[in-house]
Amino acid sequence: MDHIALSRWCDIILIAPTTANLLSRLANGSADDFISTVVSASNKDIFLVPAMNVEMWNNPATKENVQKLIGYKYKFIGPVVGDLACGETGEGKMSSINEIEKSLEHYFIRKNNNFAKHKAIVTAGPTREYIDPVRYMSNESSGKQGYEIAKKLFEAGFDTTLVTGPTNLNYPDELKVVKVTSAQEMLNACQNLLPADIAICAAAVVDFHPEYKNEKIKKDQLSEYNLKLSKNIDILEYLSNHNKHRPKLVIGFSAETENVLENSLKKLNNKRCDWIVANDVSDKSIGFNSDNNEVTIIYKNQTIEKISKIAKSEIAVEIVSRIINSLEGVNARNIN
Repeated sequence: MDHIALSRWCDIILIAPTTANLLSRLANGSADDFISTVVSASNKDIFLVPAMNVEMWNNPATKENVQKLIGYKYKFIGPVVGDLACGETGEGKMSSINEIEKSLEHYFIRKNNNFAKHKAIVTAGPTREYIDPVRYMSNESSGKQGYEIAKKLFEAGFDTTLVTGPTNLNYPDELKVVKVTSAQEMLNACQNLLPADIAICAAAVVDFHPEYKNEKIKKDQLSEYNLKLSKNIDILEYLSNHNKHRPKLVIGFSAETENVLENSLKKLNNKRCDWIVANDVSDKSIGFNSDNNEVTIIYKNQTIEKISKIAKSEIAVEIVSRIINSLEGVNARNIN
């Protein structure tokens, strides 16, 4: 039987693009054409790369089918937000060939247990610094970039923990997640996770915390109100200079609105981290809450590498690929 022989011959099955119709048929166990019979007879991991109109992707039936397939252990790559073939814009665009290729590379790295003993910490999202029980200081970070990096590290086989401030993101059940609110809570979580091999500080941590009032401040009782602010401990700087348990690779993010490279280079030197990933958050298309990003990686040796505007998931897969390459280089030198 050809469909059985083919499903046994391969290492994995990748379906790109995967349509809404095919998602539905696979979710319901159909085996009435070439693709569905091969899949139904397979004992290999199956990757689906969805591509469809944004409303088709957001259709409740499609969402239900996706959840069923995740429960059946199908693996998804994408979709991403972008310009669709129909002329509309939104989530439903097929992930790039580059992201698909690197995701498969990471899958085989995980399968070989290359980095199963490497512990990674990723911080993501904003923090909140409460003024009173109902008011707080924060920022517009969605947590998407840090989440994607943690997800890609996990998919490559790293022992990954995501430490995240308040976000609206949903996390895979298998990913270890520590949810925090304040900068102090995020620092405490990172301290509890040490020692680690890799630390990636992608969170937009509020730099200051106010003097907290136990009761709601009544505005009609005040003619003016001046906040007394104290500086929070810099988590990136702490991890970079924590000699006893300093991770082998410490990567920071530098969200800037002007003089992006100059300010990010200062941050790299001042905080003594290994890499800084710089981005211009004044550009709304690549800033907070966007689905795309454009970054410049500045390495400790002053080498600068730009990654042009792509989906945040693809930015993540590029960063993780560079992490893998750097660790493999270290391992090779140690062997020699």
